[in-house]
Amino acid sequence: MSPRRRRVDDPLWKSILEQTFSHFLRFIFPDADAIFDLSRPFDYLDKEFETLFPPENTGRGVRYVDKLVKVFLNDGREQFVLCHVEIQSNKGRGDLAERMFRYFYRIWDRYKVPITAIAILADESKGYRPVVYSQEFMGTSLRYDFNSYKILDQEESELRSNRNPFSVIVLTALLAIVNKKVTDEGLKEIKHDLYDEMMKREMDKGTRQGLYDFLTYYVSFDNEEVLSIFEEEIKTKIGRSDTMGTQEYLLDKAEKKGIQKGKIEGKREEAIAIALEFKKMGLPIADIAKGTGLSIEEIEKL
Repeated sequence: MSPRRRRVDDPLWKSILEQTFSHFLRFIFPDADAIFDLSRPFDYLDKEFETLFPPENTGRGVRYVDKLVKVFLNDGREQFVLCHVEIQSNKGRGDLAERMFRYFYRIWDRYKVPITAIAILADESKGYRPVVYSQEFMGTSLRYDFNSYKILDQEESELRSNRNPFSVIVLTALLAIVNKKVTDEGLKEIKHDLYDEMMKREMDKGTRQGLYDFLTYYVSFDNEEVLSIFEEEIKTKIGRSDTMGTQEYLLDKAEKKGIQKGKIEGKREEAIAIALEFKKMGLPIADIAKGTGLSIEEIEKL
């Protein structure tokens, strides 16, 4: 049995962070309600961030997801929250601390606004815990500390007892690490367990759908037919068909990428890139074709 394929799908992490950002702040910062005005909408500065840090080839097995978010404090001031999610099977080049510092000084240089930075480490290396960047030369020294949250360090029992919806996201990522070799049937049981955990928590419908997408697609089944079985079992469990099926998920993500109902509005290369990501997820080829507008033959060749 080969190691279970863990999702490296950037849109999943980016989407769930936006859908749960107030819960995320409360999860990371226990005093979030006393500091942040969570009644005001957040401003996600993805385009601005890309102008500062153009996408780069990060190397095999290393994925970065970055969110730069403008938030408001209870005293009316605007602040920035930099959320960096590092999804990798090892520590990569080991340059996370330096990269976090570069993020800080470029954002500060552009906006002149205080920043809190959070690195979420979803890697599998027990000894990899960067929390500070420092340098010193000839009497001049610099030290940059940032928040670092290691998923592998978390206790499963504490996550289950935490009523914050974001705890289900962390639990999903944790179980993906510790259950690398599990049968499809075992994985399906884990996903049902995660779904039950999600249903125990208070959240709005949009947030619940986001969590469902994440726990469903974050780890792929070896047999793509098991995904359809899982979705049908969830529909039976809740007694109605209000979960987002595979095809709807594809169309939803495709629309956000500039493709609407299978008709390409952007470049063909973009459709191929999206189809490749969905194929890596183990989704049915027929559904990928419907969601991207590509032919089954084209997708099989990817």
